[in-house]
Amino acid sequence: MLDLFEEIKEEMVIVERELQATLQTPDPLLTETSTHLLMAGGKRLRPAFSLLGGKCADFHLERVLPLAVALELIHMATLVHDDVVDAAMTRRGVPTIKARWGNRISTHVGDYLFAQSLILIARYDDPLIPRILANTSVKMCEGEIQQISGSFDTEQTVKDYFYRINRKTALLIAASCQLGAVACGAPAEIHLALRRYGHNIGMAFQITDDILDLVAEQKQLGKPVGSDLRQGIITLPVIYALKHSPERERLRTLILSSNKSEELIQEAITIIQHCGGIQYSIEVAEKYIWKAKGALKNLPQRPAKIILEKVADFVSIRKF
Repeated sequence: MLDLFEEIKEEMVIVERELQATLQTPDPLLTETSTHLLMAGGKRLRPAFSLLGGKCADFHLERVLPLAVALELIHMATLVHDDVVDAAMTRRGVPTIKARWGNRISTHVGDYLFAQSLILIARYDDPLIPRILANTSVKMCEGEIQQISGSFDTEQTVKDYFYRINRKTALLIAASCQLGAVACGAPAEIHLALRRYGHNIGMAFQITDDILDLVAEQKQLGKPVGSDLRQGIITLPVIYALKHSPERERLRTLILSSNKSEELIQEAITIIQHCGGIQYSIEVAEKYIWKAKGALKNLPQRPAKIILEKVADFVSIRKF
């Protein structure tokens, strides 16, 4: 994935440096906890998308840098809070903040990360930037609440699933692509096209994540395989299997089981695979990839556009 971002490699180094600087505080505990997830690594997709969006317009790094850092902080805040809600003990192959410092510290660290993003966003005069990010943040919370309220609900529909992942994942990626261009003075036809691209990439990315949760190896994921099933999160392959599998009732029983052993998780995954749930989900993700690439057609022919096209191809084949 990093190879695709060669065009923005130097800018990403600066973003990383700025992230580190932003999270240095007079309080040693706050600095240690807030930088813990940062040090664990990550793809930095949202900052990268904002930079590439900016490079589709009149790019100046100083215009995009506060936005790029803020986007990653918002994303990190959601991960910290997710780990509290999910009682997750590892992320990216290392102990979570929740695992090391507990729920109380984790909750406040997540709040702190989000608050730091607000300081950065306040630097912008264009009201579109804070307005879109505020709206996105509200909808992300709606998506999380919907996921919690829908846990273990085996009657969920594909429409319910799309509603949730649009808010949980796609909206922030869409905003990243769009607002990088907005920060660099792009006209509406450019930044709205980038928003459409980001929305479709975000949907494909989350569907692929949900597929990998069932078929990837734990070393690749950085967390246990079948985590969603353990938590009762009903993803697209599961929705398909609950409707089409001859063993749908057995699958429903497995999902509703409060104590899922590794054997039961593997049995559920086998049912999902055998009925075509994985293949169906791959095909849906591919449709979103196709739509994402279509959104780029009328953009100026620049290196950033080519990279965005390659990113779309990567999402369709990624294994992690």
